[in-house]
This record gives sequence, C-alpha cells and structure tokens, in this order.
Amino acid sequence: MKNLCYSFLIAGLILSCNQPDKTASKISETPTNETAKKTTLNTNLKAIDTDEALIATALMAVPEESRAESTVIGYNMKGEFVTLKEGTNHFICLADDPTKDGFSAAAYHKDLEPFMARGRELKAEGKNAKEIFDIREKEVKAGILPMGKMGTTLHIYYGAKTLYNPETSEVDGAQYRYVVYLPFATAASTGLPEKPIAGNHPWIMDPGTHRAHIMISPLKGD
Repeated sequence: MKNLCYSFLIAGLILSCNQPDKTASKISETPTNETAKKTTLNTNLKAIDTDEALIATALMAVPEESRAESTVIGYNMKGEFVTLKEGTNHFICLADDPTKDGFSAAAYHKDLEPFMARGRELKAEGKNAKEIFDIREKEVKAGILPMGKMGTTLHIYYGAKTLYNPETSEVDGAQYRYVVYLPFATAASTGLPEKPIAGNHPWIMDPGTHRAHIMISPLKGD
C-alpha cells in the first residue's frame, strides 16, 4: 500500500513539473496585432549579402526621420572599408561587418567620428582593447582627441541573426541599445548607479574615464 501511494505521489510531482506556468503564459501572450507583425517580419527573409542590404540595415540604427540624410560607412562585400552612402546630416552609420558572426550596426553623432576613427586605426595596428582604451584615454585628457560635446549619442542595432526583411529593412530578432557619452562623469556627478538596478534602467559605465557613458538597453520587444 505504501509503495502504491508513493508511486502516485511521484507521478503527481512529474505531472506538476511538466505543466506550463499559467501566470508566465499570460504574461508572455502577445496581442493579435503584435503576433501578426512578428509573422510578417519573419516572412521572405533574405541574407545581408549586398552593399545595398548593408546600407539598408545600417540605417535602421538611426531614428526613422533621419535615415535618408545619414552617412553610412563600413566594409563593403569586397572587404574594403569605404563610404557606402554619402549623407548630409549629423549621423554617421557603421554598417555590419559581413565577415563577422551575428549582426551589429551602429549610428553616432558626427562629432564622435575622430574618436571612433582613432579606435579603428589603433585596432588596425594590432592594438588590443586595453591598449586602445589607454591610448585614447591619454589623448582625450591631453586635448589631442576630441569626443564632441557632452551627451553625444551612439545608437546600436544588433542581434544574433543575419537575415533581414527587404521590405522593412528590419533584421530578424535585432534589438536596440543606446550609449550617451559623458566623458569623465561619475555616479556622484550624475546620480546614476554604476550597474543596472533592473532591466531597462539606465546606468553609468566606465565612470571617471574618457569613455564614461550612460547605458540604456531597452527590453527586447519594447
């Protein structure tokens, strides 16, 4: 009898563990219109394998109203670092590197270009991340390397997949992150924490250095 009761108890526990969490299910449910949008995004996806596709997906890092006039730079499909699209406004977009896994495009204020270009130059020389950081730190402090005005912004559009929708230019599964540069700012000078309190909360990274910046990582799907 005890063995029979014990068997029923074990069976009940197994069934309980395999049952879906109804609360979690309700939270993750997506309204009908959002489901339709996601379905549309995953229809007719194509590889990012042309210069035109590199340009289109890079521009997704820029606010929509500024895309037409933005400059796009980066590696073309031949592996050359070039200006893929000439622009006239304050945004410079860095296209995804076709030779690297995943997708990563960025857009930043043109006043950050000397800082960004210096990083690319040092990387091409074979410098590692710490060496690049230390060299730029010294040059910014010396006034040799400008970083633009306080509050210049970097927009990042990234994801693990490299397929995109040619109709919308959206990259499958990609999301956004934002960086607001405040050189040499600290938690004390801004009131921001040095690590995120929760998802979607801003915080200050690299405080007290030339690369001090506010990190803003919207929750996926927001």
